[in-house]
Formats: sequence, structure tokens, C-alpha cells
Amino acid sequence: MIVLVDSHCHLDAAEFDADRDDVIARARAAGVTVQVIPAIARAGFGQLRDLCAAHAGLHAAYGLHPMYLAEHRPEHLVALREWLARERAVAVGECGLDFFVEGLDGDEQRRYFSGQLELAREFELPVIVHARRAVDEVIATIRRIGGLRGVVHSFSGSAEQARQLWNLGFLIGLGGPITYERANKLRGLVATMPLEFLLLETDAPDQPLATHRGERNEPAYLGEVATTVAALRGTGVDDIARATSENARRLFSLAAA
Repeated sequence: MIVLVDSHCHLDAAEFDADRDDVIARARAAGVTVQVIPAIARAGFGQLRDLCAAHAGLHAAYGLHPMYLAEHRPEHLVALREWLARERAVAVGECGLDFFVEGLDGDEQRRYFSGQLELAREFELPVIVHARRAVDEVIATIRRIGGLRGVVHSFSGSAEQARQLWNLGFLIGLGGPITYERANKLRGLVATMPLEFLLLETDAPDQPLATHRGERNEPAYLGEVATTVAALRGTGVDDIARATSENARRLFSLAAA
């Protein structure tokens, strides 16, 4: 059985409250032995910490997601710094910029994003970045602050933007969207990109795969993502699983399986 790392899933989300233990069991049965779970707001830090402490293979990242701007306060950046100093985290995030959703103040997003990047540099942690219609500005901000590494998850940019991120020490995360036949740009990218810069993810419960349209997404489906990547690259799924899992372990400083 292949062994996979889900580099981005929200297992702490309310959508899993009714059957979270079963979801974890299905993931393990499918070979998904490790999951990185990024926070979205200060209010969820404690629950996320407790969840990861209760289950082997779950790893927490702490951050302030741009889509939840209404829940954030300036003092939450101070609290995040204190949390990172006190608790074990594999990354800072989910943080970033979202210029797709209407009504999110751009300047306020930028302040939280820059503040979190500075914390990641201070604590020498990778960052998990959300970038929707904002990849160029995300790249410019990462370059301006400097001394960073991380992943732009659910990458939706161009091949040139991906190259710029790789040159800055960043990986890209891909999941359910590449399973759709019409995702020509993403499928072309994953077919030819250097494998050393790829992470696999589900973003569960969001971004269901083509075979699960309209359903709640689960980490157990990550094998289908790996199979799609393997088919697009004309290689074995074992090779994809091995390489992407090693990439995740290296980026997040995870213990070997």
C-alpha cells in the first residue's frame, strides 16, 4: 500500500464533528498516514492543538486565514506569536491574500499576511499560503520580507509564477482540482514540473475530486490525486507517493515514517 502525506486538510472543521474518528480511520486505511492541519482563526487554536495531540500523524499549523478577516483582531498576531513560542507547530498558516471574495479589505489582509510572514521568519517555520487572484502580490510580499520557505496551497497560477515560487524556496500544493479533465493549465503544469516542488493535498472538507462532485471531501481520497498525477506524468503512483511524502516531511520537519 502506498504511503501518503496530506499536506493540507481542515480535519478540525465542523463538517467532521459527527464522524471525525471514522474519517481518520478511513484515511489511515487508504495509506494517508500524515495530515497537516492549518488553523484559520485564533478561536480554533486550542481545539486544533487538542485534536493533534489525540491522534498520531496529525500536525498543527497556526495562522489567520484571509477569508476569515472578520474574526481577526490586531492582538491576534500577538497571540499567534505567543502560541508559536509555546506550542509545537509545523508551520505558520493558513495565511495569505484572497482578492476573489468580495468585501475583504485588501489593506487589512496585507497587514495580517505580512505580520504572519515575519513571524514565520522569526521562528524559522515554513508558511502555508492561500493565494486566490493574488499570486503575483504573494510572490512580491514573500520576496520583500525574505528568509522564508513554504507552500502555496491549491496553486492556481501560471507556470511562470510557479517557477518564481520555486526560486524563492516555495513548493506548490495540488489536490482535487487536477482531477478534472478541463483543468488543462494545472494538469499541464503537474505533468512537467520538477517533482521536488510538489505537495499533494485534499483541502478537505473542501475541493472534492471529480469522482466525488458535490460531496464532502476526505483525506482518504488523496490516493486518487496521486494516481492522477502519476497518469499525467507517465510514472508509477508509488514514485509520486514517495517523492511528495518526502517533500512534505522535509518542508515541515516531520519524522520519517
